[in-house]
Amino acid sequence: MARAWGCDLTKARAVWLTRDIVAVPFHVDPEDLSGVFELVASDRAGLVVDDDHRSLRSVRGDALVTRIRLIPPSDDAGGWTAPDAIAAGEKFPHVKHAGYCCLRLPTTPTSTPDVARLLKSQIAVAKIEDYGDGYVNAATSVQTHGAIDDVCGGYEGALGCELTKDMQSVMIRLWAPTAQSVRLRLFDDARGDGPRETIEMRENFEGPGVWSVKGPREWYGKYYQYEIVTYHQWGGGAPEGGMGNVTTSIATDPYARSLSSDGERVHIVDVRNDPALKPPGWDRLIKPYPTGPDPAPTGRYEPTDMAIYELHVRDFSALDETVPERLRGKYGAFGVQNATCTNHLASLADAGLTHVHLLPTYDFGSVPEKPEWQEWVDPEYLARFESNSEEQQKAVAAVANNDAFNWGYDPVHYGVPEGSYSTDPDGSARIIEYRQMVSDLARMNLRVVCDVVYNHTLSAGPEDRQSVLDKCVPGYYHRRNFDGNYEQSTCCNNTASENRMMEKLIVDDLVHWAKDYKVDGFRFDLMGHLMLRTVRRARDALDRLTLERDGVDGKSIYMYGEGWDYAEVERNRVGVNASQKNLAGTGIGSFNDRLREGVMGGSPFGDPRVQGVLTGLFFDPNGFIDQGPPERQYEELTKDSEKVIVAMAGNLAGFKFMNREGFETEGKHACWFDSFVAYAGEPSETVNYVSAHDNETLFDGITLRSNPDVPIGVRCRLNRVAMSIVAFSQGVPFFHAGDEILRSKSLDRDSYNSGDWFNRLDYSGDTHNFGIGLPGREKNGDRYPYISHLLGDLSSRPSKEEILRASDHFRECLAMRRSSPLFRLRALDEINRRCTHYNVGPLQQPGVFILHISDDPADGVREICPHFKRVLVCVNVSPHTKPIVDENLKVALAGSEMMLHPLQGKVSPDAYLDPGPGGCACEGGVPTVPPHTVAVFVEMR
Repeated sequence: MARAWGCDLTKARAVWLTRDIVAVPFHVDPEDLSGVFELVASDRAGLVVDDDHRSLRSVRGDALVTRIRLIPPSDDAGGWTAPDAIAAGEKFPHVKHAGYCCLRLPTTPTSTPDVARLLKSQIAVAKIEDYGDGYVNAATSVQTHGAIDDVCGGYEGALGCELTKDMQSVMIRLWAPTAQSVRLRLFDDARGDGPRETIEMRENFEGPGVWSVKGPREWYGKYYQYEIVTYHQWGGGAPEGGMGNVTTSIATDPYARSLSSDGERVHIVDVRNDPALKPPGWDRLIKPYPTGPDPAPTGRYEPTDMAIYELHVRDFSALDETVPERLRGKYGAFGVQNATCTNHLASLADAGLTHVHLLPTYDFGSVPEKPEWQEWVDPEYLARFESNSEEQQKAVAAVANNDAFNWGYDPVHYGVPEGSYSTDPDGSARIIEYRQMVSDLARMNLRVVCDVVYNHTLSAGPEDRQSVLDKCVPGYYHRRNFDGNYEQSTCCNNTASENRMMEKLIVDDLVHWAKDYKVDGFRFDLMGHLMLRTVRRARDALDRLTLERDGVDGKSIYMYGEGWDYAEVERNRVGVNASQKNLAGTGIGSFNDRLREGVMGGSPFGDPRVQGVLTGLFFDPNGFIDQGPPERQYEELTKDSEKVIVAMAGNLAGFKFMNREGFETEGKHACWFDSFVAYAGEPSETVNYVSAHDNETLFDGITLRSNPDVPIGVRCRLNRVAMSIVAFSQGVPFFHAGDEILRSKSLDRDSYNSGDWFNRLDYSGDTHNFGIGLPGREKNGDRYPYISHLLGDLSSRPSKEEILRASDHFRECLAMRRSSPLFRLRALDEINRRCTHYNVGPLQQPGVFILHISDDPADGVREICPHFKRVLVCVNVSPHTKPIVDENLKVALAGSEMMLHPLQGKVSPDAYLDPGPGGCACEGGVPTVPPHTVAVFVEMR
């Protein structure tokens, strides 16, 4: 007899994997003939198990209840050995590995269950013991996403609204295979009265599971919603012990391309072809290509030629009084001539910045889009309080959910620009203004990266206004656990790209942004929660775009993201995911958190005062926390140093170097064997960074970790060193907006909802955000005991002179990186042939990194740099001047006349770079580097 597993329809523990296979969460003995398994479907829902366990039935008197006897497996392997079951196990490995068994629907030449019809019902599975008239021994509700995929998930056509080819009609399509009916609600305007008419849509005319309606040309410019009748597992009115109900939901369109304000209604427009939606010159827009001595032979950007700047649209201009008030915090600010913010950005582009990564700019749900609906706190009022007061954060928190600020990682409509950044969120103004922003950035010689968040949606369920996907196909687009609940490890409702139509939505959306907005890159939030197959299919789809046919060179579009491997997707549990290790060889980049951890210390989830190689570990302990005796700190220092060593060489799993014990090893064994500290296959797959919008800014991170006796001038210098390490490392450099002006958020660890006050960017240098009040209590309250006194000490606030110096230094680093392809090598074999780390092994001088990059044919390499025969990047994070005597380095530099890079110290003068006692030099193969300094020596040709 099968193990009794209880009757609980409030949980969906069975999983319908394919048209023919239902997996159940218990072992089925093929020799046990004492009972039968039934799949029970009710089109009006209301399924319950009677109190006496005599039946599984619907309490709805008008329900059509279908009962299908399932066939148990005939082997001891749980039914997983048949070819279709093997394929199902590969698609849903977590189900197989959890010990589920496969039951089969009966199929005969004359009788096959109408699975498509059943999927429109509430569904349960029961084990009925053969006790006379039967006894329901076990029952559970059923997850149906696998069967939906198998029966209806193959649709490849268009969805959403579009004009027909003759331009005389409007076609609207919605994929909703579980819906019992769908009606279109048509509106004349963006807001106001109810629908002018409601039209029945028909199913399966355009494809399996697709509802469609064709309307006249007069519909163009109007608005619509869907009225969807479907079973929803969270629908109200379920009987006691049951799950869900048949509900009627008012929904918008997952494939919307224009909206009314706050996404209430979908706007019928032809984004791709309507000339009224294009700013002047849009169709002729030419994107900037690499400049400098070595443009890529393909004429397109190679990822390692990029320098990326992460920026929030509102931060950029919200408090910049040189921008017209109506454009502050808007897309339009990027086109304002001679504003402080645009002048600053243009100067970075002139120096070598290539890409602006914009935090989410799709339609998100956390900001009221119309200004008159937004609340606001007067900065002059906030400025009255003490530098470590709680009053500022109290005032900001009071309006935080209704002000104009949020990072926007809460998607509602993926394919529409966010309306709060537009001057008019009703209708198509946001389309035109977004395109104009892209054009304005292109005129600065900057390309645009979109931050995309396909790993979750803000809302789900049948009623919430901001629920979209889950109203259309309940339980399909989101990843479910073994109780049937939605996984929420990403913070909201996790999506399931392992399901075919979620994957299609992602790929279609990326192509849409690339073609219709000429976007040049995509940064994937929590990319590890997507399947690797999905991002590879997206890569293939983008690669097929051409300038001649699509107006876009898809192969110039860079894809990168957060390859974190955790929660339900960890170690490929639900399928091979797009995590750091799995991305090797794909050409898709991921953030190199190893460099951040090695340089700064600790991790985002630990104590923010844990020190790293830059912030004082071993050399200058802060005394805030116990980091162990000196010998332990030295051991940690050498481990962190190996993270930096492999990162400076592109964080490549196959990069060879001498470890701290004196053995040649590969990057994947840095720190310890099989550590996979280095994981990338090629340098294009490594995005090097030391700070980003998440967690503290670079300046704040240094402040938290530094010994309190370290003066502000040295802390500012450490900020510059950190940015230099990123700039001069192989791979793709990534910089957080404002780190070049010593940006502070008053030690806020998570400023996603902290308003303009804590997120302010002042590119003039006239103000600085350190000590503008304690940051939000919700995210930072546990830190108040040790950050309050830091914020109360305004001697830790840098001067305008230091701010401008940091900005100059960043431009200098960008120009130096652009000056030679030796900083931007494109392949593992190139890096292994050209790059060698010195001052390594057990006799290393701690805190100093020496990377030699050869362009000398005598070293067996092809000459690629017209200016330099070799480059020596020297980083000294210690507080002492360090002459580095390494006999191997002496041999490598024998006969070479090394000098400082011609650009170093020219934009940002530094007395430490001057020759003479205590200054920089490289003589006789011995580089001498002052404390807290990055020096780049070159041998000229």
